[in-house]
Amino acid sequence: MDNWTLITIILWIGIIAWGIWELVQFFRRKKAATVLSNEEFKQDMRKAQIVDVRGKDEFDAGHILGARNIPYMQLKQRAGELRKDQPIYLYDDKKTISFRSALLLQKKGFENLYILKDGYSKWDGKIKRKKTV
Repeated sequence: MDNWTLITIILWIGIIAWGIWELVQFFRRKKAATVLSNEEFKQDMRKAQIVDVRGKDEFDAGHILGARNIPYMQLKQRAGELRKDQPIYLYDDKKTISFRSALLLQKKGFENLYILKDGYSKWDGKIKRKKTV
């Protein structure tokens, strides 16, 4: 067996292993939270903690009325700010970071985690923007 054949085999093994890893992570994220449509999200949002996991600049540019900003990169340290006895509604622009956030919160013992289906980019409810001076 020459070097190129060995390299090709190693690359294919790496690609297959990466694919399996991503598939496992996909199902873990799906189990961590329930996805809600805009209407379902609006229906019970007054009884929940709404968390925007985007960065501060994106949050200031516009966010769902009543949401608090805990960026994903700070969530591990700031998870103590959230109550475990109330549902947590997570959102970001699409929902990718929300699923990661839900998985992180689930590991910390949180339950009743929900994600906005199409993210903030498709939100049609009330929003708030930070006033610029």
